[in-house]
Amino acid sequence: MTMADFSPSHFDWHLDGGVATIRLARPERKNPLTFESYAELRDTFRALAEAEDVAAVVFASNGGNFCSGGDVHDIIGPLTTRDMKGLLAFTRLTGDLVKAIRGCPQPVIAAVDGVCVGAGAMIALASDLRVGTSGAKVAFLFTRVGLAGCDMGACALLPRVIGQGRAAELLYTGRTMGGDEGERWGFFNRLATSGELDAAAHELARRLADGPRFAHMMTKTMLHQEWSMGVDQAIEAEAQAQALCMQTQDFHRAYEAFVSKTVPRFEGN
Repeated sequence: MTMADFSPSHFDWHLDGGVATIRLARPERKNPLTFESYAELRDTFRALAEAEDVAAVVFASNGGNFCSGGDVHDIIGPLTTRDMKGLLAFTRLTGDLVKAIRGCPQPVIAAVDGVCVGAGAMIALASDLRVGTSGAKVAFLFTRVGLAGCDMGACALLPRVIGQGRAAELLYTGRTMGGDEGERWGFFNRLATSGELDAAAHELARRLADGPRFAHMMTKTMLHQEWSMGVDQAIEAEAQAQALCMQTQDFHRAYEAFVSKTVPRFEGN
């Protein structure tokens, strides 16, 4: 399956040399999410599992902002009229987007500028790597609208990225974490200026896309699966995973390049 001709309805999509770029498409409103965009994003990340022409994904900002979360008029308002069954259908939909981002085999890089709040913060958190700017404003603001901080997997994911105490503070208070603080706390892998953010994220994505794709998929899989394993289980799981990687042609290409003192060209098989 290829995604060269993929044309979504609710966000922008661009594919260049194995790197896919996603941008939410309403910059004039700081890129809010709707019921439809949630579902289309979920389905897109699920489809990436079969996409032979996508090696890495950049979830980029648009118009100086990443994502303002669920649209107040298109989502928040209608939710106040739903019954429990309807509400659970929505919260499972949002959680399924996080599962799909974490479950796709490609590394996902969030390029975060400006507003990155609510569900937008969760999309960034669910990504494998995050590049931000000093002007990034990240907030898990669920408690500020009368909801629990445990949304879309926040209580599981955020403590693992920035630590339990820091995560608890952000989830209880809903306060904004700036870009510089986010880098100090480990939320952002690195910072760039707003003008250089896209280039920095795509340079990282290109580096990953040019690497051994099967091995990257295995690394992502084990990073996620080992959260629920004991150390002995993890060591055995990694032994099996690495043995599989040693059967790939990319492993042999790397050896041959080392012997000939050249740069290996990985092909993902």
